[in-house]
Amino acid sequence: MDLKKILFILPSLRAGGAERVLSFVAQNLDKTKFSTTLLVLGFKKDAIYEVKSINVVFLNKRRLLSSLWRILKFIARNKPNIVVSSIIHVNIFTGVLAFFFRKINFVAREASVISKMNEYSNNVILNNNIILSSIYSNFSKIICQSTDMYNDIHINYKISKEKLSIINNPITKKHGVKSNWNKSTELVRFVTVGRLSKEKGHSRILESLSRMESYNYHYTIIGDGPLKDELPLLVDSLGLNDKVTFVPYMHNVSLELANKDVFLQGSYVEGFPNAVLESCVVGTPVIAFNAIGGTSEIIKKGVNGIIVSSVEEFVDVLKDISKILEMDPNEISAYVNDKFKSSYILKQYEEMFNSII
Repeated sequence: MDLKKILFILPSLRAGGAERVLSFVAQNLDKTKFSTTLLVLGFKKDAIYEVKSINVVFLNKRRLLSSLWRILKFIARNKPNIVVSSIIHVNIFTGVLAFFFRKINFVAREASVISKMNEYSNNVILNNNIILSSIYSNFSKIICQSTDMYNDIHINYKISKEKLSIINNPITKKHGVKSNWNKSTELVRFVTVGRLSKEKGHSRILESLSRMESYNYHYTIIGDGPLKDELPLLVDSLGLNDKVTFVPYMHNVSLELANKDVFLQGSYVEGFPNAVLESCVVGTPVIAFNAIGGTSEIIKKGVNGIIVSSVEEFVDVLKDISKILEMDPNEISAYVNDKFKSSYILKQYEEMFNSII
């Protein structure tokens, strides 16, 4: 039986949810049924994720624009059965290609709730529903990470339900459950992992923490982004310099999550928050704002965290932090490991690929 040839396209293998998930899927599809190649637009020297057992091609380009001709030639020469892309600017390009390569099935993995993310973007194409609808209609399938994303693409961009598949992100690494279960409020260690950008809502977390006086805490913010200079100024203005630490990047984020007591999520929109999932995997509970996207599909109230609807409710939960600290790390981890185990998610990908060939 001939193997089905699948080409995965990513901008880079730098740290990021799309990079981690798609490189994992590419490596772990059933090799008796699929032959996979990973085409990376960026440089091998920048790769954070190690990819083994499949063919990986680096174009060594810094921008999509300078990679267009080489991507086109690669697809024309290798003639894959399926081309899979992620990250919206790459999806826009492959969606255009799909119009010309009619014998190839193009699949887009969407990374965010597009209409909500548009509120934080000045991109002309992203803010034009007609153009984006026209491009996305060329895909054979669009992978949505959450139900909110599915509804957004169907309702706001008029993509038929037959072209949409909901596939959550998998747990891509096996992590042990934390052993340092802290039930004390002597010093509560909070953490957030994510891009330092407006939609991630770091500001409302910091403003909420500035109102906390009932116990000692320290807050670690891991990530980089456009607000890397602005957020420290906010910390200073709130008088939190001795309570907040910024860490631009670290290799072993899961270890840092295991060493903290509570994960704080301030986002206004999420595709599928991998950091929240990873926090739960190691047994660290989550307090999250109710945001459109996949957060509500990960958090079960009283089991692995709580979702709040306002800053006032967020502050109230912080003040009564003992209820969060009492959550059992083993139960937190077991809940997400059962729901998002990799074997289950990989099977969904394989069934989706088989359905379009």
